[in-house]
Amino acid sequence: MSQPLPDRLSVDPDSPFHDADLLGRGVGVRFKGVEKTNVDEYCVSEGWVRLTVGSTVGRSGKPMTIKLTGPVEPYLKDPG
Repeated sequence: MSQPLPDRLSVDPDSPFHDADLLGRGVGVRFKGVEKTNVDEYCVSEGWVRLTVGSTVGRSGKPMTIKLTGPVEPYLKDPG
């Protein structure tokens, strides 16, 4: 049986919710039933995703994001 995905996951290496091994296996996210490819962070229990907005960066040099709420369904792209 495969390991369940975490409730919260982030692609930012500075985040406490970052898991490089899991991200290396490929995590996909469906938000409101639509596949999203620009997800920076998600939280299933709170029902939100943080999406990258274009190629703009903030003062800290990190990509600008927008937080949207709704049903979040993470899944492994490579279950092996």
